[in-house]
Amino acid sequence: MSYTIELISQLIAAHRVGDRPATINWLLTDSRSLSFPEETLFFALTTKRNKGAQYIPDLFDRGVRNFVVSTDDMARLTLSTDQKDDCNFLVVAHPMKALQKLAEQHRDRFQIPVIGITGSNGKTIVKEWLHQLLSPDRIITRSPRSYNSQIGVPLSVWQMSEDAELGIFEAGISEMGEMRALQNMIKPTIGILTNIGGAHQENFFSMQEKCMEKLSLFKNCDVVIYNGDNEMICNCVAKSMLTAREIAWSCRDAERPLYISKVLKKEDHTVIAYRYLGMDNSFCLPFIDDASIENSLNCLAACLYLMTPADQISERMVRLEPIAMRLEVKEGKNNCVLINDSYNSDLASLDIALDFLYRRSVSNGLKRTLILSDLLETGQNASALYRKVAQLVQNRGIEKLIGVGHEISSSEARFEEVEKYFFPDTESFLASEVCKELKNEVILIKGARSFHFDLVSEALELKVHETILEVNLGAMIENLNHYRSMLRPETKIVCMVKASAYGAGSYEIAKTLQEHHVDYLAVAVADEGAELRKAGITASIIIMNPELSAFKTMFDYKLEPEVYNFHLLDALIKSAAKEGITNFPIHVKLDTGMHRLGFDPTEVSHLIRKLKNQHSVIPRSVFSHFVGSDSAQFDAFTRNQISVFKQASEELQAAFSHKILRHLCNTAGIQRFPEAQFDMVRLGLGLYGINPVDNSIIHNVSTLRTTILQIRDVPVDDTVGYSRKGELIRPSRIAAIPIGYADGLNRHLGCGRGYCLVNGEKARYVGNICMDVCMIDVTDIDCREGDQAIIFGDELPITVLSDVLDTIPYEVLTSISTRVKRIYYQD
Repeated sequence: MSYTIELISQLIAAHRVGDRPATINWLLTDSRSLSFPEETLFFALTTKRNKGAQYIPDLFDRGVRNFVVSTDDMARLTLSTDQKDDCNFLVVAHPMKALQKLAEQHRDRFQIPVIGITGSNGKTIVKEWLHQLLSPDRIITRSPRSYNSQIGVPLSVWQMSEDAELGIFEAGISEMGEMRALQNMIKPTIGILTNIGGAHQENFFSMQEKCMEKLSLFKNCDVVIYNGDNEMICNCVAKSMLTAREIAWSCRDAERPLYISKVLKKEDHTVIAYRYLGMDNSFCLPFIDDASIENSLNCLAACLYLMTPADQISERMVRLEPIAMRLEVKEGKNNCVLINDSYNSDLASLDIALDFLYRRSVSNGLKRTLILSDLLETGQNASALYRKVAQLVQNRGIEKLIGVGHEISSSEARFEEVEKYFFPDTESFLASEVCKELKNEVILIKGARSFHFDLVSEALELKVHETILEVNLGAMIENLNHYRSMLRPETKIVCMVKASAYGAGSYEIAKTLQEHHVDYLAVAVADEGAELRKAGITASIIIMNPELSAFKTMFDYKLEPEVYNFHLLDALIKSAAKEGITNFPIHVKLDTGMHRLGFDPTEVSHLIRKLKNQHSVIPRSVFSHFVGSDSAQFDAFTRNQISVFKQASEELQAAFSHKILRHLCNTAGIQRFPEAQFDMVRLGLGLYGINPVDNSIIHNVSTLRTTILQIRDVPVDDTVGYSRKGELIRPSRIAAIPIGYADGLNRHLGCGRGYCLVNGEKARYVGNICMDVCMIDVTDIDCREGDQAIIFGDELPITVLSDVLDTIPYEVLTSISTRVKRIYYQD
């Protein structure tokens, strides 16, 4: 639903500075999530750890022109006068309250059933299962993922659109007084209380106080659903004096409106029989754990209240899918497997993670190790807490425990019959021999965020190698500006950092490009994008070759996939719907002549119908690939591609009210077809200093160098290397250098076909290139052991190697192994 900036200003009672016309479709609080800058309103929130106003200059450079700021932040803005004049600033006392006020006003426009879910555990699962059960009959707006906080709820409510028939929203609190604001925004007509547990208990006087605070979400509900067998919840409901009808389901009291008459656990499913309003029915649940059973009963009550037929409930319950786990599994060094779980730091999530660890270790026979920090914000007495932790460690068969933090260290005696080590902080553990000697283990890394266990994960994955690739970041920026000078001022730019930024190392390249305000980064696969996110890259990232198995990674790290056929699109829509995600940006690829990947232009009308019939994804851009823009002999074909793309992309844009970016030009296209810039271009090889039109070097970015390990004299008629391929025709000085085909040095350069430079002189490769070492002829070169050898660089262009190999510079660049150490510098 669109709002004008004038209307929003009125709704939140803001003082408007600026008169730029604007229509707002998107609210933003996290600059990393920017997708549609032209239609975005950024709320510059101030939190304990961050100030949103500091990101305004960066967002301005990325195209955002509408901001909600506090009076103090408005006075401190670092934008120039011209930049400010190009913006709208809605000045308020408290941007957070303004965000919530806007959500309240938006919610008031809808007279539809809204389900509000709160409780200590199970909120997200109940929400997602309700969506699976009810979405076949209704258009549903629901909280994305776990957006249940003071910030997440208004962003969730804002997603309600004109066609919504049901809303499902989570509400989470951590202290007294927080629920009032959430209630004002959600205004649920149906309330579900999942359960009351120990999470955030430190901020409440008692469990009853926390329960009463959560129940305040339901003060104006038509009906409230809860576990009628929980005495504390029943007492709190009675004290709260809610006017709503109650559906208190019960496994013990046959007089309850919803009576659960049988719960029969089988090997891989549970059969549940129930009576509702005098009618007996049953369903099969594909889970056997108690938490899933309780969650399903809350869902059952909601479905029955919404008059979903019993046969449909049974049919859909049996097909319920599990909600994706947040455990992250990585390959570690020394034959270790790392399980990273830092999403929750409480007993319940520890038990789940330990169970996962146990199952993982059974399959591979590795030792079970737990690295655990102090458990924070549990509200429990330390003595009782770590007695329970010790019991979990014993029950789950942990063989080695590494405790980090003062509280867990103080409880050392409670952990019996286990190999154990304790450290006061993360730094002490990382510096210890215990950390260095981990091997042949499945390691669960479970720590509160304040312990920075990401450093532990990094240390256990560390890779080191000797040969060096030097990357000149200054030269790369000169190349960027070289191509920027060919663009119209309004043309956006995508920089390709796939394949580890063409071998240069993706993080430093991406970080530098982000600092120079490129509009998008593009990588090949989701794992590349995830690594950039983990390293702190916040710029928008396109995934050019998304895999079906990587959807969760893309959702978790806000990575925007290319979509090129209906099979991929359908799978992505299904996965996004399962995760509770709406309006996830995608980039539609058209096949205009490459015949590799992409929708055929004749399929655009069908594509439009499919996109319009769902809410999980939304087209952010549409693009295609030139086939031969670097060669004049293909110019007629290239111009036909431009024409086909123009027509198909216009058809797609005409079907949607929001702006869909169009891009077709690659590096050569930027140079040779300025009329085809459209809204955005993609800069690849040229960024790394190579002109794809004539293979000339613009500004060299990468230099691969190594050092001479050993020099020996070899007599005439002797041979060098494997299979005696290095035949000598004179007495020779042969140097060994530590680089081989495992580092990316192509074997076809061997046997004299290629050369490197030693002290500025050509030194040809002798014999076969080995895996880790190769030999060079330095007979006529004044050199000694320890001197440098240049494989390619300023004095030996990479195009010399690609010409010898009869290939393209791309292949040479991207072949450089990750074990080669990258060193970055700026002239």
